[in-house]
Amino acid sequence: MPMFYYFDWSYVVLVLPALILAMYAQGKVSSTFNKYSRVPNHVGITGAEAARRIMEMNGIYDVSIERVSGNLTDHYDPSKKVLRLSDSVYSSTSIAAVGVAAHETGHAIQHARGYAPLSLRSLMVPLANIGSRLAMPLILLGIIFGFASSMGDSLIYLGIILFGLSVLFTIVTLPVEFNASKRAIACLEDSRILYEDEIGGAKKVLSAAAMTYVASTAVAVANMLRLIILFGGRRRND
Repeated sequence: MPMFYYFDWSYVVLVLPALILAMYAQGKVSSTFNKYSRVPNHVGITGAEAARRIMEMNGIYDVSIERVSGNLTDHYDPSKKVLRLSDSVYSSTSIAAVGVAAHETGHAIQHARGYAPLSLRSLMVPLANIGSRLAMPLILLGIIFGFASSMGDSLIYLGIILFGLSVLFTIVTLPVEFNASKRAIACLEDSRILYEDEIGGAKKVLSAAAMTYVASTAVAVANMLRLIILFGGRRRND
């Protein structure tokens, strides 16, 4: 039988372009952050100080700020009301550090204001974790059982549904991240933490970071479509 009969066009057409976009996005955010991490802001304010000032501007006094190890591991934990800033952001006075700190503070503002997409994303975290852990094992088990019984189809479809939960989580994440960046830039402009000529650098850092979320969503959606193409017609073909 010809070799090209087994050519997986769905991977080449759907997944591969998304993976290339993800690699480009990761490289872009790293290079942009590194560039502006070498540029100190005129005020000399650190990432942690900027985060605290922005929260106080927005009447938020019950969120603590902690240092966390790693590179670009910054995040806001709504369950504990803790803003965690990485080593390269917490005590740095660079434009990049202030931009990232402001973005994470944007999530704290979202939480304080009851921003619906953030609340939805928080509710989806357990389901998304279950989906990402169990989807592929169930699909693999389904392939194995599929040779002997109809149980295989049920396991495959359940795996696809669970994978869909993790895909939905990445989609919901997009407006949350874009909105946090929008809030961050507005706060930096209103507070004059960064000078006008520095705002552009912060925008570039946050735009590059946003691209990684878009790329992650593209990869997730592409894989979901591939699973549907590969297994969607299984019962019908059988």
